[in-house]
Amino acid sequence: MSETDPRRWKALVFIALAQLMVVLDATIVNIALPSAQQDLGISDGNRQWVITAYALAFGGLLLFGGRIADLWGRKRTFVTGLIGFAAASALGGAATGEAMMLGARALQGVFGALLAPAALSLLAVMFTDAKERAKAFGIYGAIAGGGGAVGLILGGFLTEYLNWRWTFFVNIPFAVIAALGAYFVIREPAGTRNRSTLDIPGVVLSTLGLVALVYGFTRAESDGWSDAVTVTMFVASAVLLAAFALTEAKVKSPLLPLRVLTERNRGGVYLSLGLAIIAMFGLFLFLTYYLQIVKGYSPVKTGFAFLPMIVGMITGSTQIGARLMTRVAPRLLMAPGFLLAAVGMLLLTQLEIGTSYAGLILPAQLMLGLGMGTAFMPAMSLATHGVEARDAGVASAMVNTSQQVGGAIGTALLNTIAASATTAYLTDHAAGATNPKLLQAQAMVEGYTSAIWWAVGILAVASLIAATFVNTGHQGGAAAASSQDGVEDEVKVPVMAH
Repeated sequence: MSETDPRRWKALVFIALAQLMVVLDATIVNIALPSAQQDLGISDGNRQWVITAYALAFGGLLLFGGRIADLWGRKRTFVTGLIGFAAASALGGAATGEAMMLGARALQGVFGALLAPAALSLLAVMFTDAKERAKAFGIYGAIAGGGGAVGLILGGFLTEYLNWRWTFFVNIPFAVIAALGAYFVIREPAGTRNRSTLDIPGVVLSTLGLVALVYGFTRAESDGWSDAVTVTMFVASAVLLAAFALTEAKVKSPLLPLRVLTERNRGGVYLSLGLAIIAMFGLFLFLTYYLQIVKGYSPVKTGFAFLPMIVGMITGSTQIGARLMTRVAPRLLMAPGFLLAAVGMLLLTQLEIGTSYAGLILPAQLMLGLGMGTAFMPAMSLATHGVEARDAGVASAMVNTSQQVGGAIGTALLNTIAASATTAYLTDHAAGATNPKLLQAQAMVEGYTSAIWWAVGILAVASLIAATFVNTGHQGGAAAASSQDGVEDEVKVPVMAH
């Protein structure tokens, strides 16, 4: 490895700025969604595609993006991702209808999939000293966690005082500054590329398999679970992903080496993390709609209403997870963390039209955030702990993939459950209704709480998986820091931000 780059800390500023932009984008659009839906005439059945189109393109292409960065050069991939992301954001802000908006969101996802693994692997190759690298990833992680809060509040201000289009346009200055800074400051160390041939069958099969999976869930919402297309999508997804697994076992340079997945602890992390995100993403959507439509909150007020969860998440991650990670086994943080989040979610099943924010929503959010933050920090670290140097990029991309695909499935699955519960409630109570508006609001809340019950169950399963699959000891500082190759087993990648 060449000597340490003296400009690495300056480079970190621009890498962190790019990360902030990607994170902002995940939450900022949630706040703007009701206004954009109204303006562009997007149906209730299709509204989740504004979130899902981004998450799906991002999640489906992350492994490919990570591999492109290794092959083509991380700096080049990073700058290309930033420029593309800015262009896609401009398109989203200028959208005149549903198709243009969904296309722009998918494009953002495509360029995000280039950007995120490139940013992460640049940090990994530029910060080679164990202590420095822990600090760099700590800063990166704090931005990833805090960025969610900034996105919710900024989304509120922009939607209320300008309009929802600015939630897209705001990405452009971020991207331009980060791209210029990266171009002039980042110097990629020599000899860190992976030039083995690209696994094209793996790229095609994994992307199509994930797209079919999420489209199946989305289709189920509008057309029912027994609809022929829904069933076909699920079957196609199972066949494509099984073919992907077989391909990866046989090809010389797999996109996703199976050794990354089959290691018991890493498998447990990806699975429990993906499930936890399914629960979280659905909740973000329902709480946004509950606060704005049922409670009549303004977008800014809605943004601030989410702060307790983000505060809880940052506290759980930096004050509990990070401090205890070197002292206790990861499962002793992950399992109780997911369980605490499930208890917070359980409180939210009690939502009614007149529910008090301070009495129920605030404590529930604090518990959710604390639990998730405590579980995420050791999970992220463990996902890349002890991984072979040649697999580090793909292990990091898998963390992102399980999050993004979990988010897309969560939004679609929980939306389906909520919509059918709302319809059932309306059907049962329509006859005796004297106030149709009140009935509609009650039916919506009934739909949300039905879906939140499912989220409670999903989090409980995530806790159980963490307790049973993850069996490694604590990641003690001394042992890890003195590791001979000094590279991949100390990389901590807290990229959760939604």
